[in-house]
Amino acid sequence: MHNPLVSIIIPTYNRPDLLPRAVKSALAQTVEDFEVIVVDDASPQPVTLPEHPRLRILRQTVNQGGAAARNAGIKAARGQWITFVDDDDEMLPHLVAVSLAAVEKTDLPKPVGVISGIEVFNADGKITGTRLPPTLVKGKHFCLEPIAPGQSFFTKQTLVVEREILLKIGGFDESFSSRVHTELFLRLNQVCSLLGLPIVTYRLFSHSGPRVSKNPSLRQKNFHRLIQKHESLFKAHPKMFARFVYEHALNSYEVGQNLAAISHVLWAMRIHPRSTLSRLARQFHK
Repeated sequence: MHNPLVSIIIPTYNRPDLLPRAVKSALAQTVEDFEVIVVDDASPQPVTLPEHPRLRILRQTVNQGGAAARNAGIKAARGQWITFVDDDDEMLPHLVAVSLAAVEKTDLPKPVGVISGIEVFNADGKITGTRLPPTLVKGKHFCLEPIAPGQSFFTKQTLVVEREILLKIGGFDESFSSRVHTELFLRLNQVCSLLGLPIVTYRLFSHSGPRVSKNPSLRQKNFHRLIQKHESLFKAHPKMFARFVYEHALNSYEVGQNLAAISHVLWAMRIHPRSTLSRLARQFHK
């Protein structure tokens, strides 16, 4: 059986109206040698899509969450390289091509994964922001390293990396229902350089439908689980640790969890008072 160069994995659950856009964007990639794997995480109505020679649909018998669906896709993939697209987003046609071309030219320590830029759209279809990623060599700690102004850690959806590397680190941690990408990248960056490309390759869409990552109680639970799992890494980077906790406080405030917001600001103060006070001052100024 032919093994393609790239496998594009789309985990999905109960989004029949949104999924076709993501699938169409994956099938529109400009590289010639790829497959698309849709992992249906036991949707109430099984996924149905038009047949395509590059497309496979895998159906989970039990709903296990996005991390498990991604892992199922990784295990089933036949490609040397893996990338993902969420079922409510879309990848631009050049995502895979520019990523693989960049790998060929880089002198970063191997192995090398690639991340690229994201455009964020609101529910009205208007661009509300652009995120461009940093480059971090193997052995660094993604999201805990200082990065240049204008760069963002929130481009993890664009990852293109060898399947062997994901299998080696155990894939996504299925005990997490949110923060799954952040948790993966903390492990991945320790064994893999991450090459950031200042090129937009992905569109992230806001919508009124349910998102596990927006569930307030789950976000609190997974946030603390993430820090507990990687406690030594966080403590080794106190300034960025404080920033991480402070940003979570802002997110908690935005979803109406005011007590959680206050407690996390105080926590950030204990971790690194000076940087937290500076951020508070800037926030009040705004």
